[in-house]
Order: sequence, then structure tokens, then C-alpha cells
Amino acid sequence: MAYYLELLLLAAVGLFAGIVNTIAGGGSLLTLPILIFMGLPPGVANGTNRIGIFIQSIFSIAGFKSKGITPTRISLFLGIAALVGSIIGAKIAIDIKGELFNRILAILMVVIVLFMVFKPKIDIEKLQERVEGKYFWIAILCFFFIGIYGGFIQAGVGILILLALSSVNRFSLVKSNSVKVVVVLIYTIAALAIFMYNEQINYTYGIVLATGNAAGGWFASRWSVKKGDGLVKIFLIIMVVTMAIKLWFD
Repeated sequence: MAYYLELLLLAAVGLFAGIVNTIAGGGSLLTLPILIFMGLPPGVANGTNRIGIFIQSIFSIAGFKSKGITPTRISLFLGIAALVGSIIGAKIAIDIKGELFNRILAILMVVIVLFMVFKPKIDIEKLQERVEGKYFWIAILCFFFIGIYGGFIQAGVGILILLALSSVNRFSLVKSNSVKVVVVLIYTIAALAIFMYNEQINYTYGIVLATGNAAGGWFASRWSVKKGDGLVKIFLIIMVVTMAIKLWFD
């Protein structure tokens, strides 16, 4: 009975993480620690989390498409750049020791949640998009390094993508989110393949997590969830700090 309750909890966390990932980013700050606390070795938790991210991205893209927002050509270019980087990042993640991974994750969790709280707001709605010339190549380079980070740990990568798209390309939040889910889908293919090849995935947990992720991604991509933004931040801060402390001392 306790096992099934664990699976139910995992699906519920996946649902919330899918919403957070699609709206902004940072859902893996919850799903990665939960998988580790459920007894998976850090490397396996890292690989298992990719199943949820992969399925969630598919549903998010479908959700955006149902609202008339289709992937643009630059999404594919940025996704390929991130894919190349993710191969490097995933190989690093495979080789790293579990205890060191936990410490790195704990530090990154706190850093990312602080950035989410204190990051300056950028009003780009009236600015012209920058997708050609040097800005195109700057974005390609940025997404190569984002891919390395995403392949390594995934947690908080959505925030980095939104930051790059808003500051370099000056995309609106809606367009940035639609580009983000395509990029994440593309580079996750490579990362997931590497974790599968190295047998670093628990498929039962991965499928349960993916069910929640997919539902959250579909909902968030179709509906603009703004009223609960402050509540989401408060919840994330409490949960992430608590989990980071536990990860560090475990």
C-alpha cells in the first residue's frame, strides 16, 4: 500500500512540476529530490527524470499548438545547438559520483530559487525581436552551453532558456515558452538516450512521473496561470530550501 501511495505522490509532484516547467521553469527542483528521497541513486534519479521531461514537452507543444502557437524555425536551430551540448552534459552526469551530485544539486537548487525570486523584470512586449545576424549566433552559442547544463542536471534549465530568449532575442513570454518546450524536447532526446544506454533509468517511476508531467504541461500550455504565481513562488522556496538541506546532509 505504501508503495502505491509513493507512486501517487510522485504523480502529484509531477503534475505540479509540469505546470511550473511550462510556465517558467524549475519543476525539476522538486522532481529530482523526490526521486532521490524515494530511494533511487542520484544518477538513476537524474536519468528517470528525463522521461517525465520528454513526455511533458510533447504535451506542452500540443497544448500550445491547440491555441494556435506553432513552433518557429529558430526553435529547431536552438534545439539542435542545445542537443549537441546535452550530449556533453549527460556524459558528465553519468560519470559523477552520487554524493557529489547531491551536493551540486543542493547548491544549484538554492541558487536557482533565489534567482527566481530576485531576478529583474524585463518589459520586452514593445521591443523588436532580434533573430538575425549576430543575435542569431549569440543565441546558438548560449543554447549550446544551456544544453550542456540541461544534459547534466536539467533543474532550472527552463529559467535559463527564458532568460536567454528575453535578453538576446527579446521574445515575448508566450513565444519564449513555446520555443522553450521545443528546445527541451529536442535536447532531451539525446540526454535520455545516453541515460538509457548506461542503464540509469527506473522506468516505473519514470512513467508515473511522466503522467503527472504531461497533465501539468498540457494544462499550463493552454491556460495562462498568473494568479497563482506568487503562491507558486512561496511553495517552491519552502520546498526547495527544505529539500536542499536534506540533500546536503544526506
